[in-house]
Amino acid sequence: MALPKRRHSSSRQGKRRGSQKIHVQSIAMCPNCKSPKLPHRVCSVCGYYKGRQVMQIKEKKKKEKK
Repeated sequence: MALPKRRHSSSRQGKRRGSQKIHVQSIAMCPNCKSPKLPHRVCSVCGYYKGRQVMQIKEKKKKEKK
């Protein structure tokens, strides 16, 4: 098994570990329906993107109990 020839300094160790952090996703609000959505994506609730209707969203039908 390979072993390091010299000890790695703490700054070098920190540089390596610095890229391992988890990034929090940013959430934007839809200007049309005010629901949370991912930026640069079509709103899944109303189907709007950049102020215009891009996608038709079908309304969900409720199931009737027997």
